[in-house]
Amino acid sequence: MAETELIAVLVAVTDGDPRVLTIENGYALPSGPLEPGHRSLQAGLRAWVERQTHHPIGYIEQLYTFADQQRGGARGISISYLALSREAATEYPGATWRSWYHYFPWEDQRTAPPLRAGLITRLEAWAARDNQRRARITGLFGTPEKDWNEELVLQRYELLWEAGLVPEATRSALAAATPVPGKEMLHDHRRILATAMARLRAKIKYRPVVFELLPHEFTLLELQQTMEALAGQTLHKPNFRRFIESLELVEETGRATSGMAGRPAKLFRFRASVLAERSFAGTKLPLVK
Repeated sequence: MAETELIAVLVAVTDGDPRVLTIENGYALPSGPLEPGHRSLQAGLRAWVERQTHHPIGYIEQLYTFADQQRGGARGISISYLALSREAATEYPGATWRSWYHYFPWEDQRTAPPLRAGLITRLEAWAARDNQRRARITGLFGTPEKDWNEELVLQRYELLWEAGLVPEATRSALAAATPVPGKEMLHDHRRILATAMARLRAKIKYRPVVFELLPHEFTLLELQQTMEALAGQTLHKPNFRRFIESLELVEETGRATSGMAGRPAKLFRFRASVLAERSFAGTKLPLVK
């Protein structure tokens, strides 16, 4: 009988950096098997996260179920969950918050275009004259004429794995001599993290989930920086503010920042109706071109 493993991707955004809570000094996500004493899958997950990190879970949703042959030929079922939180210090041994760009540096297109170009060069060498492979490279990593699709995190990682360019590929005969930058993870945990990144990047376009990552009151700049951190792309400031206003997501609190250099900034909060419904019409983020 296949063992069921519960895995948590717990995300926070701190100082403009998306962070993920890890165990084993960054090599794994909080996880553990479903046990007879767990009254539900979520209860089991919460128990493992608190046991391994001493960090409670707030908002949570099921991410994906993986049923792959792994770990010495055994078939395991991995049920993953996405949780959003505010970062809090943890002194539990081996539990640390790390930037998700520590694992996927090419996904931060605010700073990584040179790295992206280097990846394309290595992938093209791997593709050689295979037109199908070359088309996949263009579709996933883009060209100067083709936009980067920030949601294709998992597909890009799997292509790099297929090309033998990530450390996890060293567990097979596909390994390249020198892997691309990016910290490896145990088992299939980096694949699960990639899935969570893609899910969250898609959700911020049609659900105001970022309120789980922000304080009760925030400036529009803090909201924009949080969205940019998750998307890994720079947003056009005036268009972003019109985007937020058009969706009627936030309202002024009547207060402003104080004790900071420069002009005080207005403080906002999410509207009560938004917090209740957590949904609005789909749209595209106003990216800087």
